Amino acid sequence: MLLDCAIIGGGPAGLSAALVVGRGRKQVIVFDDEMPRNRVTQESHGFITNDGMTPFEIRKAGEADLQNYPNIQIKRSKIVEVQNNEDNFALLTQEGERFEAKKIILATGLKDILPEIKGVHEVYGKTLFSCPFCDGWELKDKPLALIAENPRALHMAKLLSNWTKDLIVFTNGKQVFAEEEKALLSVHSIQVIDVPIMSIHHENGQMHSLHLANGETVNREGGFVASEFKQSAPFAEKLGCQMTKNAGIETDILGRTTVSGVFACGDNLGGPAQLVLAAAAGSQAGMGVIHELVQEEFQQKTSL
Repeated sequence: MLLDCAIIGGGPAGLSAALVVGRGRKQVIVFDDEMPRNRVTQESHGFITNDGMTPFEIRKAGEADLQNYPNIQIKRSKIVEVQNNEDNFALLTQEGERFEAKKIILATGLKDILPEIKGVHEVYGKTLFSCPFCDGWELKDKPLALIAENPRALHMAKLLSNWTKDLIVFTNGKQVFAEEEKALLSVHSIQVIDVPIMSIHHENGQMHSLHLANGETVNREGGFVASEFKQSAPFAEKLGCQMTKNAGIETDILGRTTVSGVFACGDNLGGPAQLVLAAAAGSQAGMGVIHELVQEEFQQKTSL
């Protein structure tokens, strides 16, 4: 059966898109391999009515909403290939199944590339985070570390000063600041340490200090990292979608990419990584799919 829409990714973006497309009376399937970017996150914040819930709880609540619509399927499977057949798309699962759809929505998200520091993975999602809007409140007024090896360091340092006045920026041996930028941070009592970090000391994910290459140990109770990221899946680039300068997928307001029939939403657009924004982008992409399907139906009947 030719589906109206296939969605790759079952996070807030993909589920929100499925809800809109399903309520638009279209046949839609969501493929979810249950490997979300935020699986290490203990609590999610900033999503009204869901503040403090775990990402898992939010996903399960979203899936429960979709169960009210018999035209929406959720399949626990990983898509390994997407083929553009001009008038439809073929999607191949890891198990060898093949599905065809008129439109596809990429809601596959991003992968964080954390610095190579011993202990960083153990504290990430517990006392080391990437988004101050998501987790700044829980760390407010504590002595914090900002680990930043890239040009985002200055922006992140300024932003974090909103939540704490006890902030040290660790560049892990990289030279990311001009002297005038260091002077600016110094005026605001923000210290910059350019010495490489050997390890992050912690107890069950609770950060308590950073051990540096010069033998110094700096006590910190938590912090943030200006991580790099990449697309979680290669489909956008393989299909020929235009990418943005920050590794996101270029779309219009309705989630349409530069490839006809391909839509994208959520973190993989490269914007701020918040669940509420991902869900909103999913809703917009779902609307975009309905707009296109309806328009195509009118065009087909007009040409008869």
